[in-house]
Amino acid sequence: MPLHQQSNRLPSYRVFGESFNRRGFLQSLGGGLGAAAAYALLQRDSTFATPPRRSLGDIDPLRPMAARLPHFAPTAKSVIFLFMVGGPSQIDTWDYKPELQKLDGQPVPSSIREALNKSVHSNVFHGCEDKLLASPYRFKQFGQSGIWVSELFPHMAELADDICLIHSMQAESNNHAPASYQLHTGDVRAGKASLGSWITYGLGSENENLPGYVVLFDAGPLGGAANYSNGFLPPAFQSTRIRSVGEPVPNLVPPALFASNQRDSIDLMQSLNREHQTQYPGMQELDARIASYELAYRMQSEALEIGRLEEEPKHIHSLYGLDHEDKRTQSFARKCLLARRLVEQGVRFVQLYDMPDKDGWDAHSKLVDNHTPRARWTDQPVAALVKDLKQSGLLDSTLVIWASEFGRTPMMQGDKGRQHNAAGFTIWMAGGGIRPGLRIGATDEIGLMAVERPIPFRDLHATILHALGIDCEHLSYLVNGRDERLTGVSGSAKPLTDLFKG
Repeated sequence: MPLHQQSNRLPSYRVFGESFNRRGFLQSLGGGLGAAAAYALLQRDSTFATPPRRSLGDIDPLRPMAARLPHFAPTAKSVIFLFMVGGPSQIDTWDYKPELQKLDGQPVPSSIREALNKSVHSNVFHGCEDKLLASPYRFKQFGQSGIWVSELFPHMAELADDICLIHSMQAESNNHAPASYQLHTGDVRAGKASLGSWITYGLGSENENLPGYVVLFDAGPLGGAANYSNGFLPPAFQSTRIRSVGEPVPNLVPPALFASNQRDSIDLMQSLNREHQTQYPGMQELDARIASYELAYRMQSEALEIGRLEEEPKHIHSLYGLDHEDKRTQSFARKCLLARRLVEQGVRFVQLYDMPDKDGWDAHSKLVDNHTPRARWTDQPVAALVKDLKQSGLLDSTLVIWASEFGRTPMMQGDKGRQHNAAGFTIWMAGGGIRPGLRIGATDEIGLMAVERPIPFRDLHATILHALGIDCEHLSYLVNGRDERLTGVSGSAKPLTDLFKG
């Protein structure tokens, strides 16, 4: 069309969902340039100016842990995940089954056997006798909620009105490593990104002077580091192991000979790294290296401060059990107290493993000899952690999770032990907007399989993300041309929204 015949109507554009014509666009652009100039001047005039928060997933490679905005208002800012390695028995801890006590020594009822054989969990019968084993532990009801708790957990029983029990968890594997990988990463195969990495990738951390994702353990989980790996996510979102005794991070403090010139040395290295970066833009490993040097320098003072548990008052030491006569209780108590100190300073995700040896809660034989000491090592420290978070007000913004890769069978194995059971088991959550004193789901009358509202790990993951203000459908990372998600294929996971306060 000739120019003189063209319409006088100005063409319109869409920018961030708003319509503008050319004149409006130029006016907005002018205002934007003015705002940008003003911001630059403010940045120049203020050494301590803080960059604005970015949107979820919008990452500055030089500040990968900078806090980012969630999709919607969160109920929690941090997560403490207490992983009980090896599979504690739900029917000896949280899932009281009077019928199992009556059927001690008898075969599995035919109706339950038939239902299980029709499910994908029929392999839980492998390696077991067809003989039910009653729990050797007494149960009592606690709190206004009336939650049944085993005598194994006298301290955690006091939390009855603070925790939410899920009695109908299911895993896809009956073997330790694959089930553990699935709980940590959403997949039974090793190599995927872990929950802590996904969360810090999405949200960053509230404190850039400390790692956003911390793991605490002695022997470590079954399946090794693949449980807490960043997988295919950028290296900046890998976990950092912090020790509960001595220096929190090994080799954190330089020798006195080099300490005075440390900042100059780092500045020189960073300038060389940035020069190299201009030749290889978008190289994630180099971005991560630059960020890690800065993090390491900033961590030297703050991480050392975090590890000074001796500064806590005596009554806190006694609350957690740092003065307990059992050395392993002391050890786990230090980890729980350190976890509180970490989230108190803005660390986003803390993963604790209770495993002080190679066995964990894996009681294939002699259940009592296995479970009794492990309960003693963890009961008081875990209860103290929740109580301490509550009294300080931190429980409102911290989601605490107590879980394992699976539970155990009501059938006997070996010398009064129990086999793995992925068909139905119990976990609990507290804080972070979760409704306290709530129980959802149920296993059958002997505690073998989830029969009321079975819940897969992907729904648990979606729920954790929901607490942090993250829509699981919109947290993804492109890998080989495919959007990977913690919760798997789009539309396959749903958060348990009824767990949250109204």
